[in-house]
Amino acid sequence: MKIGVIGTGYQGLVTGTCLAENGHQVICMDRDADRVSRLNQGELPIHEPGLEELVIRNMEEERLRFTDTLDAVTDECLMIFLCVGAPVDRNGHVDTSRVLDVSSAIAGKTPAYRIIVNKTTCPPGTADRIEAIFREATPHPVDIVVNPDFMKEGSAVDDFLRPDRVVVGSEDVRIIEMFRELYRPFLRTGKPFLAMSRRDAEMVKYANNLMLAARISVMNQLADLCEALGCDIDQVREAVGADTRIGPMFLFPGLGFGGMGLPRDVATCAGLAREQGIPAGLMESILEVNRYRREKFLQTILAHFNEEVAGKHFAFWGAAFKPRTDDLRGAPALDLIAALVDRGATVRVYDPVAGPKLASRFSGGVELARKVYEALENADALVITTEWNEFRRPDYERMAALMRQRVIFDGRNLFTPAVIARAGFWYYSVGRPPAKPVTNQP
Repeated sequence: MKIGVIGTGYQGLVTGTCLAENGHQVICMDRDADRVSRLNQGELPIHEPGLEELVIRNMEEERLRFTDTLDAVTDECLMIFLCVGAPVDRNGHVDTSRVLDVSSAIAGKTPAYRIIVNKTTCPPGTADRIEAIFREATPHPVDIVVNPDFMKEGSAVDDFLRPDRVVVGSEDVRIIEMFRELYRPFLRTGKPFLAMSRRDAEMVKYANNLMLAARISVMNQLADLCEALGCDIDQVREAVGADTRIGPMFLFPGLGFGGMGLPRDVATCAGLAREQGIPAGLMESILEVNRYRREKFLQTILAHFNEEVAGKHFAFWGAAFKPRTDDLRGAPALDLIAALVDRGATVRVYDPVAGPKLASRFSGGVELARKVYEALENADALVITTEWNEFRRPDYERMAALMRQRVIFDGRNLFTPAVIARAGFWYYSVGRPPAKPVTNQP
């Protein structure tokens, strides 16, 4: 099948590439001509494990191409996926103008029957508005389908190729069967294909992310309680996760959730609830707990230095909001770095892939380290904000020799407090009592 994808961000680029990987002829369109030019040269605008290899292979096999011309998509493709983004403001209002504008542009150009698939996360009822645009703008028949994605940055390729489930919103049996066949190669292990109404499918993504965000915020409040009462949240978490009614996923305390999806979708749910006159206190609290995580961690850092961080040098391990990605959107590191720099501290950051993007965020007070231990030279403290695997088993003796003061603030609970204390470090983590050095520092 010839398939078009509008937008080449995380969602669009992964969607188009993975469909091409399964034999479809895919045209990805983006209005950014420079991005399209770089993609055609095999240069990806994002870091996503495994994606570059698939893009290059499918381009070489002539199953995948990129264009900045909408005509190439509307003229050739029966099925067109919309992956253009719908930003959310602080009040949880979703701006669907990009989706609607693209729909209008396609409707004005389509020469025949088309299937328009909205993968952009939009409020229930958006598909109806897209359909109305097509009905008014073109005499050709059209089917509007909602097909939310559940890809996680850092594992997006695997999530698309081996999904937990596929959700398709359409009231037309023929369309449902067409999509069942489209996704059959990805569901060979028996994962469910779920057909439902378009409005239900639009709501699924919001509900999914709201539940995940709620688990994270609940665990972070439990971590605060454990810390105050002298308990170890890791022991509590393990016991709670063993309950089959709860399970262990998304029960790790830390600096809260970042990225685009969870903050956006929780804010949208709260906004939609307020619009409908439904109390949104729980949803708003999830966001407030998440905002508080960074402030509380910053206060821990400041308290150790008696509020005197001016002239201090802080090493940061990690900048992206999660490992295996270079995405800085909503990253806790950004807030912490900015707060310390504003107070007169200097910062040197090491992140395996997000360094170049971080450099453009700060005009002064922040340096980039090329290697993990380079960031520690003459540091008064190490702050860990992203749980990259290479940070989990460091050389403590080498760390101690490089640092001016042996202090670690671990926002991801990577280390065992007793081990760090025996290595001579002050160690602060999340939901566990601080560990004091048991050996004298030089």
